[in-house]
Amino acid sequence: MKYLFLFTASLLFLGCAAPKLISSWKSPEADDYQVYKVLVVGMTQDEEVRTAFETRLRDALRSKGFEAEKSMELFDKAFTASEKTEADLDQVEQNLLAQGFDAILLTKIIGSENRETFRQRISNIDNLYTQFSNDYLSNQNVYYDSDYYETFKIYTAETSLYCICLEKERALIWRGNINVAEPVKLEKTIDSYIKVIQDTMQKEEILF
Repeated sequence: MKYLFLFTASLLFLGCAAPKLISSWKSPEADDYQVYKVLVVGMTQDEEVRTAFETRLRDALRSKGFEAEKSMELFDKAFTASEKTEADLDQVEQNLLAQGFDAILLTKIIGSENRETFRQRISNIDNLYTQFSNDYLSNQNVYYDSDYYETFKIYTAETSLYCICLEKERALIWRGNINVAEPVKLEKTIDSYIKVIQDTMQKEEILF
């Protein structure tokens, strides 16, 4: 039985305006993948945000018939407190496969209009990470860089679905970029963000 590993991340999903999709990408081979089990992981230093986002997205997936779990149940604070190597991430994927997971959906903040690095990232927004380990390794400073969000006002979050199926090459299936405004209400913005993910994926016939 195939399963989905949904890896979410790096979210200060608190906003005045509703989250808005700015781009999405779907693999030409997306229809060849079947996913069932979901692990939701938030790449953020804020434990409140991570807990709220993972719980809500897990529940949304379960309501659609997927077997879903939160990353906080597998990755403790000690795991995210230090840098990981490619070998570490390969072991993570092997452990997930042994537990029946078959894909990864990773969400993270990639920048803001008020940060120089954001402009650099947006200029390269079409450069896709094609494997979960590369994506995680390139963005893991989200967990321990205290200045990561310092000047952000408009956040751009990225959600990526990766396959870790035994029968298929481990690759990117889908990716969406969504703008989120400056923090105001946690629960409302998380729910709005998840709705954007659901609506977009449903329209593009991914998961929902």
